[in-house]
Amino acid sequence: MIQLILRERIGFATLFDALITGRLTQFFIDISPYPKNHSLWLGIIFMLFGFLFIALGMYVYMSAEYGCGPKDGLLIAIGKRMPKIPIGVVEMLQWTVVTLIGWLLGGSVGIGTVISIFGAGAVMHLFFDVIGFEPRKLEHKSLTESLAQLFKKI
Repeated sequence: MIQLILRERIGFATLFDALITGRLTQFFIDISPYPKNHSLWLGIIFMLFGFLFIALGMYVYMSAEYGCGPKDGLLIAIGKRMPKIPIGVVEMLQWTVVTLIGWLLGGSVGIGTVISIFGAGAVMHLFFDVIGFEPRKLEHKSLTESLAQLFKKI
């Protein structure tokens, strides 16, 4: 809904993200064969590598221009309205606001949360910078445009 208000197109990737991502995440959490980590420093290293894989995934699906999931759609919409602020900083601001709201609603905030707020945005920004990717320049296709393109090929 926020994407529509901010005039970001809803595409196939938007729907897939909304319908599938949570279920897949829970599935992989449930079947995880890895033991629990009890080392703070190893946990931080794993988180940073995880952020790198998240940034790679964001690049792959965003660059297809078939829409973004709600979080990334909001990131792009806010980023377009703040063009002089690096996209990684926009990501950090977005996570800060969401974390603050969660905390005010009674959620807990720990070291992992704080690292995620700053680490995810920093790693994403560095990765996008290295590969020369600027998500604010994307022109996502709407569902109707994607369907029209599909039927045109048939």
